[in-house]
Amino acid sequence: MTGERVGDKPGPAPLIGVDDIGTPSWAQGYESVAKAGLPAVARAAPRTAVLAARWAWQTSRPLTIATAVLELLAGVITAFGLLATANVFSRLLEQGPTPERVVAALPALAVVVAAAAARGLLDAAVAGVSGALVPRVEQRAQDMLHTAVIGVELAAFDDPDFAELVERATTQGPDRVRAVVRDTGDLLASLVSVTAAVVTAGLLHPLLAPVVLLAALPRGWASIRTARLMFSNFVRTNSHRRRLGVTSGLITGRDEAAEVRAFTTQEVLLREHRRISDEITRDAVRLERDRTSVQLVGRTLAGVGTAAAYLVLAFLIYAGSLELALAGAAALAMRTAAQAATTTIFQANRLYEATFYLDLYRSALTDAASRRRLPPVAELHGDPEVITLAGASFRYPGQDEYALADVDVTMRRGEVIALVGENGSGKSTLAKLITGLYLPTAGSVTWDGVDTAAVDAGALHARVAVVLQDPVHWPMTAENNVRIGRLERADPGSEQLDAAARLSGTDTVVADLPNGWATVLSRMFQTGRDLSGGQWQRLSVARGLYRDAPLVVADEPTAALDARAEHAVFGTLHGRSGAGAQRITVLVTHRLANVRHADQILVLEQGRLIEHGRHEELMAHGGTYHELFTLQARAYAESAGEPDTVPA
Repeated sequence: MTGERVGDKPGPAPLIGVDDIGTPSWAQGYESVAKAGLPAVARAAPRTAVLAARWAWQTSRPLTIATAVLELLAGVITAFGLLATANVFSRLLEQGPTPERVVAALPALAVVVAAAAARGLLDAAVAGVSGALVPRVEQRAQDMLHTAVIGVELAAFDDPDFAELVERATTQGPDRVRAVVRDTGDLLASLVSVTAAVVTAGLLHPLLAPVVLLAALPRGWASIRTARLMFSNFVRTNSHRRRLGVTSGLITGRDEAAEVRAFTTQEVLLREHRRISDEITRDAVRLERDRTSVQLVGRTLAGVGTAAAYLVLAFLIYAGSLELALAGAAALAMRTAAQAATTTIFQANRLYEATFYLDLYRSALTDAASRRRLPPVAELHGDPEVITLAGASFRYPGQDEYALADVDVTMRRGEVIALVGENGSGKSTLAKLITGLYLPTAGSVTWDGVDTAAVDAGALHARVAVVLQDPVHWPMTAENNVRIGRLERADPGSEQLDAAARLSGTDTVVADLPNGWATVLSRMFQTGRDLSGGQWQRLSVARGLYRDAPLVVADEPTAALDARAEHAVFGTLHGRSGAGAQRITVLVTHRLANVRHADQILVLEQGRLIEHGRHEELMAHGGTYHELFTLQARAYAESAGEPDTVPA
């Protein structure tokens, strides 16, 4: 006994790591935002406003011009209304109000009413024009992002920083662009209003022009300070929120539901979710407490500023520098200016807050543009007869080691090439290099002597069909799930569709669907249906066959199929149907019994090609392939209760 007590043992470690989820690189900018003051806002907000104006101008020049003109007219009307109000007060109060003076002031009062009505109409017009402009800007921003991302190289999505940058930009970028354009319009409106009020106050008395802003500055300080607190909170709690998203997904996810219950992990997940949530809640409570304190100080100082402004007004009246008749108009101008100035600072602060999101969005556009394939300098001369890899190597973004190194192989039309090896050996990476979905980091991949890096990606991939172990479950009809790779193809009588379905076994799947080929394959729709893993794989094989490409890559295409269906699928992929002579077929599989008849078998180990030949040659060689094939054959024989014999 060591004398250790139960109470001395540390508590259980957090289920969702401690230091493995940190603040991502794209969020580091929040730290500078959190430390920013009024000068930073004063510099950044105009830049953001100019950027928003540029986007609006590029989207619709007429609507942008109309918005600016209407905002300026609204400001002019505001100033005119304040001066008209001063005229009313002068007529009524200059020598004391009498019935005659009230009647005489009615025309001036009518001008005030007309100015107020005109301002209301202009505000409505601004809202209408802005409502037509802002959604168009958002749509354009979203389209720009999608256009940029859809053109990047496949390897870009293997870079976690890029993947997260795109995710953040997609979920927040276009919406922020929309908000910035709207806030820029509001900022322009408030600037016009505060300018009109300050000018009006200055016309009544020069000293009143700066005084009207005394109440706005404390509110502006409180607004900026509150934003800093919020950004600081984000930096502190970002990793916790990411962990919370992980646990929430495990608790609520459809795909995870069965295993969560089968392994009775409900309480474990709830406990971890509550632990993380408690930390976030504690920080949120502190944030609200600090925000309340700042707002209280800001409002108190604003009250002091307002009192000081009115003391100045009272002093001007007492000293005879301002007529009593104009005091009411001056007070109204001061109140209007204070409200508009507060709104201006608030909108400027909102623009500054949005600066980071816009930088994030623009960074995604720039990063995506840098990951596009270089313009083509060569052309393919038809379907490939020979594909050659010479010293082909590939390294994933951000990785120091090569996932594939120095592969030399030649493939010819009509051949079936099998890629085999243990998990992580580089089979799928090699398949992507062959198709041109990945470009080699070193060495070359050529189709009929043309480097895949030098040709148009669209022309290259149009000649490729892929059949994947975990295919995309397209949320569309069963027919379009098969035709998705060649939607433009004319198929009168659906002859090619039926042939692909028959050869892949998809016809039996479709026969059981309530609406046949017209059945939508997604639970996202009320009448939609989902398929089993094996059924989706049959559909994926049909999709590859319907595409009818000269290069077919099947990456573990039968992992979820039964033995009979697997035999039929591999028979089709091997070309027993007669179409194999017209294409190059690359098979990636762990089930070596399916590759015995391949023209070439490439054995990979830790990213290197260690064996290469036909089945008989590799079995006679006695290397890794012989070992793996023997182990699988023996395991199959034992499971079937057959003698321990290994077929040659």
